[in-house]
Amino acid sequence: MFTKKIKVYFDKVIDVVCGVILIFIILGIVIGTAQLFITTWKLLAFDGITGRYINIITDVLTLYVMVELSRSLVEFFKSHKLRLTFIVDAAIVFVIRELLIAIFKNEISSDLLFAYSVFLLVLGAIRIGSVLVYLKEKSYPACTDER
Repeated sequence: MFTKKIKVYFDKVIDVVCGVILIFIILGIVIGTAQLFITTWKLLAFDGITGRYINIITDVLTLYVMVELSRSLVEFFKSHKLRLTFIVDAAIVFVIRELLIAIFKNEISSDLLFAYSVFLLVLGAIRIGSVLVYLKEKSYPACTDER
């Protein structure tokens, strides 16, 4: 009886904390998008944009990471479970972001490129595995033990 009350309070606190985090992520996405438009508009004033496009690419890819993180929080609100798929998606987008930035700046060695490639391969395998487990749980409702 006492543990059920604690669980109810715990669930409420977790919902509030995740809600606050989600509000800040949404606010960050809105501010980032507005700043992206301002940065793009300022590019029209410069003669050459080749040195400044890396900032736009970095900003866009950062927004993608934030969107993926917010998707994992929204899914948490729906199911009260953190789905590994969305978290791995955010990690994959983040690694691709770092890889693209390093490639555009011409600051990447072949060893680091190989390490990023292996890391992306591992993250891809984890994502495929998590999707397969999710589909298996979805097709066999008895596998999800609600306690």
